[in-house]
Amino acid sequence: MKLSKLLFLLSFLFIFSLHAQVQRPFESLDVFQLEYAGDPQISPNGDYVVYRRTGFDIMKDRSAGNLWMLSTDDRNIHHKLTSRDANESRARWSPSGDRIAFVSSTDNGSEVFVYWTNSGTMAKLTQLENSPSNITWSPDGKQIAFTMKVNAKAPVLAKMPPKPKGAKWAKAPRITDRLKHEADGAGYLKPGFTHIFTISAEGGAPRQLTSGDFNHSGTLSWSNDGGKIYFSANRNEDWEYDFRNSEVYSVNTRTGVIDQLTEANGPDGSPMVSPNGKHIAYIGFVDKVQTYQTRKLHVMNIDGTGKRVVSDGIDRSFSRVQWGDDSKGLYVQYNDLGLTKIGYLDLNGKLTEIINNVGGTTLGRPYASGSFSVSNGGSIAYTLSRPDRPADVAMISKKGKEPKVLTGLNDDLINYRTMGEVEEIWYNSTVDGRKIQGWVVYPPNHDKSKPAPLLVENHGGPILNYGPHFSAEIQLYAAAGYVVFYPNPRGSTSYGEEFGNLLYNNYPGEDYNDVMDGVHELVKKGIANRDQLYVTGGSAGGIMTAWIIGKTNEFKAAVVAKPVMNWISKTLVADNYYGYANSRYPGQPWENFENYWKFSPISLVGNVETPTMVLVGMDDLRTPPSEAKQLYHALKLRKIETVLVEIPEASHGIAARPSNLITKVAHTLAWFEKFQ
Repeated sequence: MKLSKLLFLLSFLFIFSLHAQVQRPFESLDVFQLEYAGDPQISPNGDYVVYRRTGFDIMKDRSAGNLWMLSTDDRNIHHKLTSRDANESRARWSPSGDRIAFVSSTDNGSEVFVYWTNSGTMAKLTQLENSPSNITWSPDGKQIAFTMKVNAKAPVLAKMPPKPKGAKWAKAPRITDRLKHEADGAGYLKPGFTHIFTISAEGGAPRQLTSGDFNHSGTLSWSNDGGKIYFSANRNEDWEYDFRNSEVYSVNTRTGVIDQLTEANGPDGSPMVSPNGKHIAYIGFVDKVQTYQTRKLHVMNIDGTGKRVVSDGIDRSFSRVQWGDDSKGLYVQYNDLGLTKIGYLDLNGKLTEIINNVGGTTLGRPYASGSFSVSNGGSIAYTLSRPDRPADVAMISKKGKEPKVLTGLNDDLINYRTMGEVEEIWYNSTVDGRKIQGWVVYPPNHDKSKPAPLLVENHGGPILNYGPHFSAEIQLYAAAGYVVFYPNPRGSTSYGEEFGNLLYNNYPGEDYNDVMDGVHELVKKGIANRDQLYVTGGSAGGIMTAWIIGKTNEFKAAVVAKPVMNWISKTLVADNYYGYANSRYPGQPWENFENYWKFSPISLVGNVETPTMVLVGMDDLRTPPSEAKQLYHALKLRKIETVLVEIPEASHGIAARPSNLITKVAHTLAWFEKFQ
């Protein structure tokens, strides 16, 4: 054989081998190899970004996050910030850019650390009772403010007699007298209140600024002279029951005197002082007590006068804001038509979109997410969302055309996997002709001319939205040969207040029709095989799935994950039991029994003929296992083919542990394959 032919053959074999590697589908164990960037903090001069790099430990089955630093220019600097082998988070640059404060775990709990950028040295500043949050530098760089829970004693009702020496009595009872006493994922909440502290940037004893039986747990912002810290809290006398309300306050850093600056009935929060020290921006709305309301951007003078809504003409919610360095406007993050965007909002209310691909920091399902920060010169560092991989760090200027991607955390994995193609779809609701948005994910290497089995994934919330973001669960479903459809029916966010509020006293309602209209559209287009339809969803998606199979027998099988089946029992048992009356349905369950029952999926269980798996985390406090069991027990009594899957040590966020994410997907696929 001639040398040229031999070289050609070897080249062909090499390319074929590389191509074969690229074509490998995404697999369950790949979940443990995923990484994502979060909380990118750009330095004041824009030369560096510190971000949290999160990955997974396959042996310990948990996530772990460390801080990494990278350069924004062509120096290609990219390294771990410290040598510590511990969880690190909440990195914040000092105003001069010479230090970075951050929070890290230790053997005795989380503490505040400082890292000096010139020398690479660091020091632990604190020895705290509980974990610190919301760390914020003073303008002169001499102090750091943070929030922390201060423990309190639990109530005691009865005095027990002394037990004999060496006796092994039962543990003492747990006495609770608080409205909110537990939280999903955290379990029982120990008594106490969150307060604001300051500490010298050189270390020393923390100083508590706030007091009283109130929680001060929001973001913090210093006045330019360091004399005050602005924060949001609910310090009303009836704060425990007036839980939707909060105001913006200031606390004097020398005297501890607190002044109230807002008074509207509703949540006012996230105060931020302008660089020139003249104004405070904050996010809030006047509470109309309904299912969904858009969060507006407000601005007031530094003394609380001159309040006005800057974003009144924009029918979208703002979640994060940061002043521009000239104090003439703010950078804002918001959701619009399933996309998470960053824009610039001037003080006249003109919004200019800068980027529309923020997110990628939720790996389970394709929810909106992400964050950003802005340098003094207007360079924006943000988490870049793409359909085929989790978040990377990207940077763009206020007037930039294209972002500069600074990391490639999953290139060594995703570049050798064939991922499902994500495609946007719009269709008309048969209820009222509204345009409904959804996404279709095709199996790798799928022939679009042939209809395929369809898996419908209903999102949670329901006041949330899906988008064209990476999702390990969706990609695993696609890799198993399903076309996956995930819609944003009425009630979803990012389409305005009226659209999101269509579910008030009407949930589940016509959102069912919106989902089914999408299914029928995909069948009509020849994308989905009408004889191979499957449906699933978790939380509010579990509610919708249970509602769907009570309304139609079009699906061959269903997986109802962590549902609410009975609004009466759920409302009085879940960790957020106090938050439903009047904003979801009028009145409390005992005041409006018929209405609560009418919207409970268990009311339709007599219609169900679809083989149904019921799946729930055994430590779920948001949609407790008793809700899932109501469906399972009812189907068993009716002799409908069913199975109950209970995942140990899993709260409502089942996918928090990688193995549980894999468990959820594997059992869902196994159930559907049984009915192929």
